[in-house]
Amino acid sequence: MRSIQAFQAAAPGSGLELVTVERRELRPDDVAVRVTHCGVCHTDLHAVSSQDPNAFPVVPGHEFVGEVAAVGASVTEFAVGDPVAVGNIVDSCGVCAMCVAGQENFCAEFPTLTYGGRDRVDGSRTLGGYSGEYVVRDRFVYHRPAGLDPAAVAPLMCAGITVWEPLRRWQVGPGSRVGVVGLGGLGHLAVKLAHALGAQVTVFTTSPGKADDARALGADHVVVSTDPSAMAAVANSLDLVVDTVSAAHDLTPYLGVVALDGTLCSVGHLGPIDIETMALLIGRKSLASGGSGGRPHTQELLDFCGEHGITADVEVVPSREVGTALERLGRNDVRYRFVLDLADLG
Repeated sequence: MRSIQAFQAAAPGSGLELVTVERRELRPDDVAVRVTHCGVCHTDLHAVSSQDPNAFPVVPGHEFVGEVAAVGASVTEFAVGDPVAVGNIVDSCGVCAMCVAGQENFCAEFPTLTYGGRDRVDGSRTLGGYSGEYVVRDRFVYHRPAGLDPAAVAPLMCAGITVWEPLRRWQVGPGSRVGVVGLGGLGHLAVKLAHALGAQVTVFTTSPGKADDARALGADHVVVSTDPSAMAAVANSLDLVVDTVSAAHDLTPYLGVVALDGTLCSVGHLGPIDIETMALLIGRKSLASGGSGGRPHTQELLDFCGEHGITADVEVVPSREVGTALERLGRNDVRYRFVLDLADLG
């Protein structure tokens, strides 16, 4: 076994502590990644705050970058020293219809998550990227483009791919009219990516003070969603609206801005929702959702970001300040993503 330092919560309410955890010895198709930077996602906050004793112990972190430290005997796509990235899925069955279609995120047997999942070989609990090293099956390691800030690449592996998939599914490009609801970790990347794809981008926010930030990210228009006249002015005008808000909220007003045969894709809040059927009926509108991404789109996203110089806007903190980062994230006091620098683990 490989002994690695990691930040682990042992039980509900215990908080994160720096401990030594064990990583498996490399299987033939494994890659050991020395983790240099790991994004801090709302999912991490929820995991640490959980009151379910069966969810512990937990080492959070599912969007990270680093360098290859070692490879298994059958690995051919990676070599020691390669810059790489890993997201929130580290394995899948590989044979179901979803996996064959390159949508491992929808694996019929459920994908193996980067933390809190079960290893498909030995049944052990997966431990995440708030650690000095991660051992992962080579199929779920991605080549990291050169020339980009590694810390700012890390959030692409969760927040970035989550908004990239709907942009690609609905074939966003020049002439597309795209709305983005919310300007947080997911939303700010949705704006950057849609703009780079050539779309006209409208940002919806409840905070008028975010207008300048939205335009700096690439938005063409900013609408304060609590202003009825502003919402009425953009009614039935957008081909695709990507809703990135993580809290429960009414989707009906955003269906109102979707054009004929357009789509509202909710990728932020994944809980129960109520929708008025008439809001879908008038204009033949569609309501969709999605989460994370498959292997082909994930590498495509990284390549696209490398070509266009796109990264997340991040606040980098030493990993030993993870508690402060999570506390501030809970207050939405970040623009737009915290990233842990694991160098202080030695």
